[in-house]
Amino acid sequence: MREVRLLAVAALVAACTACSRSGPEHIAAARELVYSRKPQAALREYRLALDAVEKSDGPEAARIRATALRGAADVYWLELHDVPKAVSVYKELVAQAPDAPETAEAHVVLAGILESHYRDLRGAISEITAALARDPPTASDLRYQVAKLYFELGDYQQSELEARTLIQKFPSSPLVDDAWMLVGQSLSMREGMHAEAMKAYSTLLEKFPSSELVPHALFELGKLRGESGDDAGAIQAWVQALERHPDPQVVQSAIARTRKRIAETTPRGVGAREAFQRPDQAQSHRVVQARTSLEAAGGSAEQAAREHGD
Repeated sequence: MREVRLLAVAALVAACTACSRSGPEHIAAARELVYSRKPQAALREYRLALDAVEKSDGPEAARIRATALRGAADVYWLELHDVPKAVSVYKELVAQAPDAPETAEAHVVLAGILESHYRDLRGAISEITAALARDPPTASDLRYQVAKLYFELGDYQQSELEARTLIQKFPSSPLVDDAWMLVGQSLSMREGMHAEAMKAYSTLLEKFPSSELVPHALFELGKLRGESGDDAGAIQAWVQALERHPDPQVVQSAIARTRKRIAETTPRGVGAREAFQRPDQAQSHRVVQARTSLEAAGGSAEQAAREHGD
């Protein structure tokens, strides 16, 4: 009985100690518990931090509230993998502390969850756009993500616009070559825009000759040339792509198909075989006996002879 009383007293003391802690102390304790792999205990500390500032206003209370909500959301997402609960707490953070630094990051995390777990691409775009409104240091990366999401949605015009915005606003970004590639891909998916797509790929090749995207741009450029009837230009681009393309078999197959089509559609007697004939061979190959009007109309040689004799 005495032991039970002691345990009850200890629990009461612990509870009183917890109640006497400040919001920052609860947050510090929560972080230690996360580090110790005790996520449920960490969530309790974050909740106590929120309780400590529940009736408080001012910048300090707002900062503690934003930090605690972000910490709790991260625990649900990263430690417990409770996606619905994580989304709920991230959204609570956005609603309660829209201007906090933690909120800009929360928008990006939310976008990733909406895209990967719910396939809500438009929701992801909305969250990233909200983060971009805060002008974060990762703005060029976020702009590229938006452009890719629009491409995945099939909104190729908006995808091109977002990629061009990245190129214009962040000319020194390491993603500019990726953006030009996306411009080319977006244009190539739109009817009547293949010439503009080829210009985009050519710009990438000209401005970023050492980019790892060069062989891919050359391959796409070859496809567009082939579709426009320029088989020789297509093969030329694909031969250039072969040197650095990560999947040379794909390129070789495209070259082989195009060469086969050229061979099947080229009339006999035209091309290299005739070009290397001796003059006398070429002449004998070309001499064809003239036909009479009757032969030309389908009559036999005998009928033509009788016609001529008449």
